[in-house]
Amino acid sequence: MKRQPTPADLLLDQQLCFALYAASRSVTGLYRPLLEPLGLTYPQYLVMLVLWERDGLSVRELGQRLQLDSGTLTPLLKRLQAAGLVDRQRRSKDEREVEIRLTGAGLALREQATDVPACLAQRLNLSMDRLQDLRDQLKQFTRQLQHTPTED
Repeated sequence: MKRQPTPADLLLDQQLCFALYAASRSVTGLYRPLLEPLGLTYPQYLVMLVLWERDGLSVRELGQRLQLDSGTLTPLLKRLQAAGLVDRQRRSKDEREVEIRLTGAGLALREQATDVPACLAQRLNLSMDRLQDLRDQLKQFTRQLQHTPTED
């Protein structure tokens, strides 16, 4: 039996999902050498970015901001705590909630990280304006996806 050619709509290079996946992996890979001197992995960097923006969030609030579940977030937070960058404490008004606070070392790390965005733009060979435009387009696309009805 002769095999029919794959329809164009099913070619890997025609898939939006694969283009986004490949771009995400490539960009994440560019962060690795920028974050190694800081002792952070890319997911840990994302956690630190949120905490540098607003310290003292609960695990739930942090998970919402990063769009991560607690099963993914908790091991990241434990590693950041072991590295001395954050403290995890139960909230006094509701002991079911764990609050995440930066330590002095975690706060000091922010100063070392200030060049990361500009270095990434340079590695991508994009101006900061073009990088911001691209980011804004992706954020808009994400908002659209989050408001798109799905079929069950």
